[in-house]
Amino acid sequence: GYSSELTCTQKSNTTMVTWKISPKVGGHCSLGYRADRNETDRTNCSESMNWKSRPDQDPTLEIRQVKIAHEGNYTCEVVAPEGNFHRLYLLTVLVPPRSTLYCDEQGNPVCIAAAGKPAAQISWVLENNSTPNEEGHDNGTVTVFSKFTPYGTKGTNTTCIVSHPAGNWSKSIAC
Repeated sequence: GYSSELTCTQKSNTTMVTWKISPKVGGHCSLGYRADRNETDRTNCSESMNWKSRPDQDPTLEIRQVKIAHEGNYTCEVVAPEGNFHRLYLLTVLVPPRSTLYCDEQGNPVCIAAAGKPAAQISWVLENNSTPNEEGHDNGTVTVFSKFTPYGTKGTNTTCIVSHPAGNWSKSIAC
């Protein structure tokens, strides 16, 4: 949902700038600029991808409201009198999971990290014999479930820890 800016090599007397975009899903697209005609061209690119400002002054690509569909390879090529310059980006989108902790019907704590990308890691502060289960979704996100099965007595305060590259979360519950 945030915007992202991908910078490109800036040269004086640039002849041409081309962004070649190869998403993991969907068709290729490109943005081009020719200095001799002072014209831009776009082929198969969504409106969410465009030049940050004027490409003759700044060849930065701006992606507004980044989504999982934007993941892929982004290559910028600048043609100038000194030569051709390339910059490659591999764009990966992180989706923080929605984390919840509750008590099931048997009085066991259940921790869920829903729809994260990549899959979150769930751990418990106290020892237990649970194994997290994962459920993949069509949009590339993953939900992870873990039920705390205590070795000792029930009713003690139990803490679930969800670890994810987009941020960590922890919460305690007594069932």
